Amino acid sequence: MCGIALIIFGIKIDFPHCTCPSPQSSYVPLFSVEDIKAALQRRGPDSLGTSTINLYSKISDDEWKDYIVQSSVQKEGAVENGCGSELRGELQFIGATLQLRGVNPVVQPLTDEFGNVLVYNGEIFGGIDFNSDSNDSEILLQSLGQCFSCTSDKDRRSSCCSRGSQKSVPELLSRVRGPWTLIYWQDSSKTLWFGRDAFGRRSLLVHWPTVHDPRLLLSSVSPTSSNQQCYDIDDDNGKVELNFWEELSCGVYSISMSPLQMDGTLTGEVKKHEWTGSELKELMTWERTSIEPKPEYLSVSFEKVSIVQQDTLSAFSSELGSLQRTPLATSHRVLMALKESVFRRTTLNRIYQALPKNHGQDRHAPVAVLFSGGLDSMIIAALLHQCIGSEYEIDLLNVSFDGDSAPDRISARGGLNELQKIAPSRRWNLVEIDADLLKLTAETKHVMALINPAKTYMDLNIGIALWLAAGGDGWLCEEISSNNGAKHERVKYKSETKILLVGSGADEQCAGYGRHRTKFRNKRRDFHFSMKMS
Repeated sequence: MCGIALIIFGIKIDFPHCTCPSPQSSYVPLFSVEDIKAALQRRGPDSLGTSTINLYSKISDDEWKDYIVQSSVQKEGAVENGCGSELRGELQFIGATLQLRGVNPVVQPLTDEFGNVLVYNGEIFGGIDFNSDSNDSEILLQSLGQCFSCTSDKDRRSSCCSRGSQKSVPELLSRVRGPWTLIYWQDSSKTLWFGRDAFGRRSLLVHWPTVHDPRLLLSSVSPTSSNQQCYDIDDDNGKVELNFWEELSCGVYSISMSPLQMDGTLTGEVKKHEWTGSELKELMTWERTSIEPKPEYLSVSFEKVSIVQQDTLSAFSSELGSLQRTPLATSHRVLMALKESVFRRTTLNRIYQALPKNHGQDRHAPVAVLFSGGLDSMIIAALLHQCIGSEYEIDLLNVSFDGDSAPDRISARGGLNELQKIAPSRRWNLVEIDADLLKLTAETKHVMALINPAKTYMDLNIGIALWLAAGGDGWLCEEISSNNGAKHERVKYKSETKILLVGSGADEQCAGYGRHRTKFRNKRRDFHFSMKMS
């Protein structure tokens, strides 16, 4: 997982229904560029870089003598010579990289020969052609560089944008399969593009300009110093408290830079673009066929459950009838899709491919699973076993705030026993991570910055559990041989893997909560609505 950020100085940002304050030359920023770089560094341990787009306004040489926008790219450490025009604004890109794909090292931000700049956090599993030796970010920059330089359908229909099979930026991003966030400068149109995939699987925060801080800021994570910053604004109903940061809504956005003809001041108009493609639109609207619950769905007997567990399609069909074949076939397709998802996230990564199979006494697991022993993490661990060679170890990371008595610790140990039965040739490392919430003051402050703008007690509990698990610093229960026979002993262990798998959202997506079952059985009309809200 990478970290990306953008800081915009000196540009007046316009929204469709409101106007942000004009840039101020005298204001005290709440945090610096270095604060943002420090916040992003842990997300990208392989490299950290910056690039700056300097924007100038200049009187054109044609007969109209209008102001036009010029730009130049300034890489980190380079000296900017200017271009004989007045500097009006800056776009500072920051990219921290955790490289999982590609043969050659990659340092973000990426630039190309046309002056385009990209910072990207995500993975591409389809929609754009690439090979296993390619890096996602580099392939995406090449594809974006082939998009035409228009920001609206109206522009596209004009003759200047008639370029055969070329796509717009929203069209290209609608085709990308996988989780992503990006910030992209398209130099030919002097347009900034940014956004998140349709399901919001990567974080991207935004600070829209205010009188307190007139910069436009985008970042994967907030600096700790801005965590508690809020503003009071006047509203029709009185004062309303706003957080400094907010989560950017899923979608593709653009800001097209243009100068005011009075004085050359740069302005940028924010637009949100529609997704293209019927499949993606259908997923976003959650259009589903209404299903009336049948008697056999409402009261499944233990006898029928045992038949299902035999994994014999003929026996299952004879018991429940041909009507049940479709649900079972659908379940099989879901399982195969999940297995393919695990495969793509592990064996295609350069970290896994570069790990020698015969690594002697140096224990190393290429992949870890955040493991509670529940159904979702058990399925992912079992599928992971099918995707990577049995000579590799797998770390199972389990967090407990109540020691051995915690339900998740008990279920994790039970899950480990089951995995050892189905895969005895595999070495499974159950990493038991113990913590006390009352003693995590410094860690709590850090995690609150990571989950910002979420701030409830439940958000913190979930966030700190994931954070501790991802650290992988815990204990293994080892079997020690001695003259008196084998005994078990806890030994210190730290997982070094950079590939972590976590199962989350299964109950929300698949109606796994009791409230879903109740509404389904009662034929509630709001069942589908409740699934949308999940």
